Amino acid sequence: MQIGIIGCGVVGAAIAFELSQTHQVTVWDARSPHQWQATGAALGVLMAAITPKLKGKHLQLRLDSLKLYETLIPELEAITHISLPYNRQGILRLCFDGDELNRWSRTQQVRAQQGFHLDILDQDQLFQTYPHLKTAHLWESKAPAVGAIYSPQDRQFDPVALSAALITAAQKNGAEVYFNTTISGFKPLQAGDPRSLTHVCSSTDSYPVDWVIVSAGLGSTPLTTTLQQTVPIYPVLGQALHLQRQYPLADLLPVVNGDQAHIVPLNASEVWVGATVEFPSEVGGAIEADPVQLKELHQRVIALDASLAHAKVLRTWSGLRPRPHERPAPIIERLPGYDNVVVASGHYRNGVLLAPITAQKVRQLISN
Repeated sequence: MQIGIIGCGVVGAAIAFELSQTHQVTVWDARSPHQWQATGAALGVLMAAITPKLKGKHLQLRLDSLKLYETLIPELEAITHISLPYNRQGILRLCFDGDELNRWSRTQQVRAQQGFHLDILDQDQLFQTYPHLKTAHLWESKAPAVGAIYSPQDRQFDPVALSAALITAAQKNGAEVYFNTTISGFKPLQAGDPRSLTHVCSSTDSYPVDWVIVSAGLGSTPLTTTLQQTVPIYPVLGQALHLQRQYPLADLLPVVNGDQAHIVPLNASEVWVGATVEFPSEVGGAIEADPVQLKELHQRVIALDASLAHAKVLRTWSGLRPRPHERPAPIIERLPGYDNVVVASGHYRNGVLLAPITAQKVRQLISN
């Protein structure tokens, strides 16, 4: 079959790689190859096992997708001959309330049944294992860390490197990828009966398709509006920092999570820190990055890790996350009214984590 995928961020790239193994795939994206938009703004933190939820559809998606990465990364490295930046040190979630720490015992038991290991560290164990966190506290209340949850199986990737590897692997399977190409319309099988689309159209070309996958993040809304089945997805802005420690730490460390922030170690000296969550003043409205929120984020991570107090700011950046309006993220479903259109978009803050399972769900939808 000929599959057309609109959008080539991390989710679209994962779908392209998955489907290119058995189908002829064409991918279009309006951006240039070096502009990564939501994917480029992401930190690539895969929080699955360390999520406090005990059950639910979204939790299962997280856990299933995390498992897929264990075979996906070696497969991509074998195909592309590129070693992907990949933090296998897990995630350390700091706790600042004794009751919260105790509640994790139940989650620990459930995760063990699901095939995931969690360690619950008391304060002494936390500080002994991670001495640079001895003064960790909440920025506003000053409440000290009383312990932590350590998840050795959660991961972190460089999202741009991962996406580029997925695109390269799909191309090696025969996929055609067109950047700087805006999709402007579609052709149905019969005029007045748009249930089955036969072509995807740019300003210069018309491409035959058997299936259309809309995976364009925020661009998914105008595309579905063109098909008269609007899927509202609106932006939420996130800001982040790239810091360089004054004194390198000895060991590669896990990602640290606490007080609504992540500290993502890139090497002994450098970390990514993020991210703010900034909503527009009205639904669907424009968002300007708020410097006050970025400053507060910086102060929160210094409260968690005092060794970052004198770190050099190498760069700051921001990006827009695609969040579905008045429904849970993500959207992975057939577009109502169409026989051969799937929407796989609106992953909000979990695009990197959920990319592999999204690709598998899309395969199931077009196979059924």
